[in-house]
Amino acid sequence: MKRSKESGFALIAAILANLVLLAVGIVALNLATEDLRISTRVVGEKKAMSAAEAATHWLLIHFDPANPGAVVKTNRPLTELAGGLEPRGRVSITQPVPPAVGPLQISGPAGYEMGSTPWVLLRYDTTITGRNDAYRTSVAVDVGLGYGPVAAEGYR
Repeated sequence: MKRSKESGFALIAAILANLVLLAVGIVALNLATEDLRISTRVVGEKKAMSAAEAATHWLLIHFDPANPGAVVKTNRPLTELAGGLEPRGRVSITQPVPPAVGPLQISGPAGYEMGSTPWVLLRYDTTITGRNDAYRTSVAVDVGLGYGPVAAEGYR
C-alpha cells in the first residue's frame, strides 16, 4: 500500500484555522469588555461628581466664617446632607481656610453700596471630594467661596 505524503495535513490546517478564529474571538471579547469598563467608569465618575456637587450646594448654604469647622465632613454618607440623595454616595469637605495666594477679600457685588460704607466678599478655599461606593470612583474638586457681602472696614 502506498502512503500519501499529505496525510495529516487536513488536521493541521483545521487546528490553525481554529487558532485564528480563537484569536479573532479574543480580540472581539476584549474590545467589548473594554467598552463596558469605560462606560462603567464614566457612570461612576458622574455619580461621584454629582455627590461633590451636592456637597458644594450644601456647603454654600451652611458655611459660616465664624465657625468654619462646622461644615467639615470626612467620608460621610451623602444622605446626611439631604434626603433623597444617592445612598451609595459619600462626601468629604475640608475646613474652609483663607486663601494662601491672592487677596483675602474681593470687591462686593454691584448694587451693595450703602452710603459711604464699602462692602466686600471674604474669600475661602476648600476641597470637596465626592465618592461612589458602587462604582469605586472618586472626584476631588477645589472650591473657592466668597462670603458676604460684609462691611469692608472690619476686615482690612
